[in-house]
Amino acid sequence: MSNCFGQIFRISTWGESHGGGIGVVIDGCPPRIPLSEKDIQHDLDRRRPGQSEIVTPRDESDSCEILSGVFEGQTLGSPIAILVRNNDQRPSSYNEMKDKYRPSHADYTYDAKYGTRAWHGGGRASARETIGRVAAAAVAKKVLAELYPELEIIAWVQSVKDIEANVNPATLSKQVIESNIVRTADPNAVEPMTALIKKMRSEGNSIGGVVQCIVRQPPVGLGSPVFGKLEATLAQAMLSLPATKGFEIGSGFAGTQLTGAEHNDAFHMEDDKVRTTTNRSGGIQGGISNGENIEFKVAFKPTATIMTEQKTVDNNHQDTELKGRGRHDPCVLPRAVPIVEAMTTLTLLDHALQHRAQCGI
Repeated sequence: MSNCFGQIFRISTWGESHGGGIGVVIDGCPPRIPLSEKDIQHDLDRRRPGQSEIVTPRDESDSCEILSGVFEGQTLGSPIAILVRNNDQRPSSYNEMKDKYRPSHADYTYDAKYGTRAWHGGGRASARETIGRVAAAAVAKKVLAELYPELEIIAWVQSVKDIEANVNPATLSKQVIESNIVRTADPNAVEPMTALIKKMRSEGNSIGGVVQCIVRQPPVGLGSPVFGKLEATLAQAMLSLPATKGFEIGSGFAGTQLTGAEHNDAFHMEDDKVRTTTNRSGGIQGGISNGENIEFKVAFKPTATIMTEQKTVDNNHQDTELKGRGRHDPCVLPRAVPIVEAMTTLTLLDHALQHRAQCGI
C-alpha cells in the first residue's frame, strides 16, 4: 500500500533504479480520454537524466510503453500500465555500498526495516522511481484538462541554497522557466545558480533549495474537512518525493509573525464571484479550495550521495569510511520541477473526482 497514491484516480508505482525498468499502474482513469505515448513522453523528457550539464549524466532516453488500458487512441476505463526500461545500468558503481551505508541515504533504514535492500543505486529510494509518477500525471493532466480547461500548474526553482529568484507569480510563464537549465523563473538568477551547482559538482559536493508551485484558476470546492484537506494531501504528495524536507503553503511560517487582522483574507464580490483581496491562505481555507491561486513551496535537501570521503558504518555495525560513486545530481532542483508539477496534478485530479462523486457536479 505504501507504493500507492490516490483514492479514485489511484496509481501504483513499481521498479528499482537499476532493475529492468520503472513503471506505474493507473486505476480509475475515466474512459474515452485521448491518450498516446507522445502525450506521456513530453513530461518524461523534462525529468529524465542527462538533459543538461548540471544534472546526472546517466544516459537514459526514458522512452515509455503503454502496455494496457488504451485502445485506438483512447482510454478504456481499465487499468493503464506504463513501462520505462532501464538501459544505462551500472550496478558495479555501487559495489562498495553493498556493505556500507551512505550517510543521510535510505541504506541503513531500509536494511533495518526489511533486512534486505537493493543496494545498487538505492532501489526504491532512488529518484528514478518518480518516472512512474510523472507518467501517471501526464495521463491525469489530460483528464484534468477535460474537467477544468483554464486550470494551469506551474512550478519553478525559487532558490538554490541562498540564491533567491525574484519572481512575480502573476506574470511568470512556463516558457521562461523552460528556457534555462536550472528551471528558474528569474533570468537574472540563472547564471549564479548554474555557477553554484557547477562548483558543488567540481568539489564532489551537493546543494539543495526550494521549488515553488502555483495553481492558476483552480475550481472552488476541492478537498474536504478534517482528514481529507487539500493542503494535507498536497503535503503528503510533496513530502513523499525523494530529498524533500519541508512543505509550506500560503503565508507558511511567515504567517506566524502576523496578527489575525493582518493575516485574514478579506472577501469581496468581483464579476458575481466571491474573491479575496489577499491570498495568505494560499488558495485553501478549511481544507477546501476557494478559487484563488493555490501557492506552496517545497524544500529539497542537498543530494545525499557526495563524492568525498565520509564517516559511516557497515552492515556489521563497524565504523568505516565511504566515498560516493556512480552518477548523481549535484542538485535535484532542476529535475524536481516537473515532479512537483506531477504530484500536484495527481492530487488535484483525485480530489476533483472525489468532489464529483460526492457532490455530483
